[in-house]
Amino acid sequence: MKEIYLQGLKEKAILLGWITGFLLLISLLWIATQGVQTNILMRSVNNTFINNNDTRRVSGHIHQKTGSAGLFGYWYLMSNSKDKMFVFTVFQDGILIPLGAVVTEDNSVTEIIPLSAHAIQVFDALPKSILQLYISRIESALIEGSKE
Repeated sequence: MKEIYLQGLKEKAILLGWITGFLLLISLLWIATQGVQTNILMRSVNNTFINNNDTRRVSGHIHQKTGSAGLFGYWYLMSNSKDKMFVFTVFQDGILIPLGAVVTEDNSVTEIIPLSAHAIQVFDALPKSILQLYISRIESALIEGSKE
């Protein structure tokens, strides 16, 4: 009886070890590929601008401090401008919609831009309250970041 209990406990420990190792591997891969991810996203945003005959471009990733929970997205510099762009996604009707927020030097959001063909199609259907919520989160995160 004791052997059966120990065997079951041993199998559960092995399964837990596999799951822990798998999660650790995924975390390390996520951290190790952040530079590649930001470059691919920057290229995708610029391609969206080109396809929409928009003259704006993002030129470089802005590294953010880690250690505190903040916004989930990436900051980029805007070419030929002092503005920044925050690229983020909104989950709407089961689909992630990529958006970009243009932020001025005084930390105010001036425009939200859809960053994919599907995002352009559904952008007008997004509730304005959701967009306003993201605008206020972005602006408040910038204010908190400037206090540090």
